[in-house]
Amino acid sequence: MSTIRRVCSTILFLMLCQVGILAKSQLVWFDGKNPISYTLNTKTDPVVKIALEMFCDDMRQVTGMTPRNQSKGTIQITQQDRFAAHQKDGFEIYIKKGKIHVIGYGGRGTAYGILELSRLAGVSPWIWWGDIVPEKKERLTLSAEYHTEQYPSVEYRGIFINDEDWSIRPWSHKTFEKGMDGQIGVQTYKKIFQLLLRLRGNTIWPAMHEGTIAFFKVKGAKEMADSCGIVVGTSHCEPLLRNNVGEWDQTTMGRFNYKTNRQRVHDYWTERLKEVTDSHKYFFTIGMRGIHDSSMEGYTTPTEKFEGLQQVINDQQQLLRQYVGDPSSLAQMFVPYKEVLQLYEMGLKVPEYVTLMWCDDNYGYITRFSDKQEQLRKGGGGVYYHLSYWGRPHDYLWLTTTQPGLIYNEMRQAYDHQVRKIWIANVHDPKVAGYDLELFLDMAWDIHSVSASTLNNHYKNWLCRQFGKEVGTQIFPAMQRFYQLCAERRPEFTGFTQVELDKKKYHRGLSPVTTVGWDRHEADKRLSAFDDIKNIVTDNVSRVRPELSDAYFAAILYPVMATNAMNRKILGDSIESHHAYEEIQALTARYGELKDGKWRYLMDASPRNLPVYQDVHATLSPDKPQPLFVKDASSFDQASQGAHSIQMLGHSMNAVSLPKGDMLTYSFHVDTTGTYTLQTRMIPTHAVDAGDIRYSVSIDGGKPTIYTLKEPFRSEQWKQNVLRCQAIRNLETSLSAGDHTLTIQALDEHILIDQWALYLNR
Repeated sequence: MSTIRRVCSTILFLMLCQVGILAKSQLVWFDGKNPISYTLNTKTDPVVKIALEMFCDDMRQVTGMTPRNQSKGTIQITQQDRFAAHQKDGFEIYIKKGKIHVIGYGGRGTAYGILELSRLAGVSPWIWWGDIVPEKKERLTLSAEYHTEQYPSVEYRGIFINDEDWSIRPWSHKTFEKGMDGQIGVQTYKKIFQLLLRLRGNTIWPAMHEGTIAFFKVKGAKEMADSCGIVVGTSHCEPLLRNNVGEWDQTTMGRFNYKTNRQRVHDYWTERLKEVTDSHKYFFTIGMRGIHDSSMEGYTTPTEKFEGLQQVINDQQQLLRQYVGDPSSLAQMFVPYKEVLQLYEMGLKVPEYVTLMWCDDNYGYITRFSDKQEQLRKGGGGVYYHLSYWGRPHDYLWLTTTQPGLIYNEMRQAYDHQVRKIWIANVHDPKVAGYDLELFLDMAWDIHSVSASTLNNHYKNWLCRQFGKEVGTQIFPAMQRFYQLCAERRPEFTGFTQVELDKKKYHRGLSPVTTVGWDRHEADKRLSAFDDIKNIVTDNVSRVRPELSDAYFAAILYPVMATNAMNRKILGDSIESHHAYEEIQALTARYGELKDGKWRYLMDASPRNLPVYQDVHATLSPDKPQPLFVKDASSFDQASQGAHSIQMLGHSMNAVSLPKGDMLTYSFHVDTTGTYTLQTRMIPTHAVDAGDIRYSVSIDGGKPTIYTLKEPFRSEQWKQNVLRCQAIRNLETSLSAGDHTLTIQALDEHILIDQWALYLNR
């Protein structure tokens, strides 16, 4: 044998050996010829059947074959019903003796484990709601060493379907399951529950707006929730699983007034409690507010309200004990929302086994966390968090544009304050909530799934998973910029209008679009930025797989192009404005025809028909003084050890979190001696420990000037803060020409610095 032949033979032998090694290091669970097989080794809960149906349909789309249940399947599924408390809802997947073993802790844990296999096969959780058609695969493999063990960071994780009037309700009864007007049908709820399972959620607060048929009145709804393993609760103003808007009939029951009509209210609550004896399937809200999210009827002074609410809570514990079981063993929550927070802080006695559920200010900034004493409560803490909202200063019920960095920061802070019992996100529609909702539930499932320095990667990976690596990578910078511009002003806030104003002064209490806060320079810069984003996402349409074109339109093109048009409508001239208005209508009509009309009536470009949505444009502000410079907080020269930047937060998209006592130092130069205005631009957070939220500013080591970000709820200053996502403080100072230093120090917790700017006073 020649030398060349011997060398070739040796190379071939080594290659074959390498192939053999690789083959042994991988388990093939779909070979392209035979259907995937699975075996159920134990009796399972109904939710496992639901998850298996979803998995089998997923695999049919991925492989072209429907998986089979057989005795020696490649996938071995086992539900364990005895497990440690921390394992609840968790699962484990590992390879052993050529089999994939899925071990679930309880029914939901088993379901999550099964659906994890769908993820491993490339199936997006948004396969149905987002129309993310999975890629076909000729082969599916896992490393022979593959092992994952996952448990939830938060026990109850879910959504509140709210303000559904212009989205999911009309879509449900007009398109998806045509039927009784006002009904969100049982099949709609099933699709919502299935999405929650894919996102590893387990809790629903059902839709409850006026005009929506109450959840417990929808035939089969609570049974469907049970079969999908979903725990049913109710919002802050719906005690003991009653939907007051849809179920309290004032003509036959009288006023919803605990002071004057207590026995009828008791009877009303008792009726529901008798229907829900399987207590582990429910989360009971306690307390009481008015029917339409208002203060309790019949009580006027704070003392009267305090005493009345205390009586309500005490009586509710007796009703639960009488009709359901030992109150200390039931999942209960008390929500100190709006005026109820003040009553709680007056010394309200809430049983220690009840979860205290804290709230944001409706715009994403959490107002309170559990203090050190409250963190010891048996009931723990929870968060009710808005990703959409109806109310003052302005609704945002069209698109979902809350910055990922804000969601991350607030929820991470909640977790660090031991708020780990229940997290609920308010969404008007889960499809439109999209990435923001998945980020929220990802953190609820695994708090370590994302960090302040990996948010960019988390979002980029989401885009790549949805639309492919090439498209996701290309559009990521543009979508980052989109979130940045929407922080400066959400599309719903572009008209600088407000709602719930004096109805004697404003029609319907709505201010009209007149003059906006941008001058011509700022407006042109904003319009140019939106055009750049639009060009990038439209240029990538040709790179999107054809079967994902509708998905790409709904998740990317529609929000980008419609927001672009909204800004051109408000900030352009009258002719351009009208064309932009017509473009929004055309885009919305196209949305309704996606997937052969699957989403007809889901997207409404004019929720509540507010002035900003109408065929109007604005007058720009007169030219404003321009700063000498604007510095992002993250561009510091020196920082204390605890300071860290948070990606995708603030106008800077990199705001800095500054723990109490820590400081940032910046160097700067001015050419002219004179009087200047130093402007600090902060993220408008709240004093989450019921104290203050202060920081100090010092120039060249001089005496610090102290500022507080604390604002009365719904004050005009607070309104401006949440509308522009910044709290601004100004310091007038004299500076000599030359080099200077600026030091910013946090005097309380939850201080987030976004930017600072310097103006020369004329």
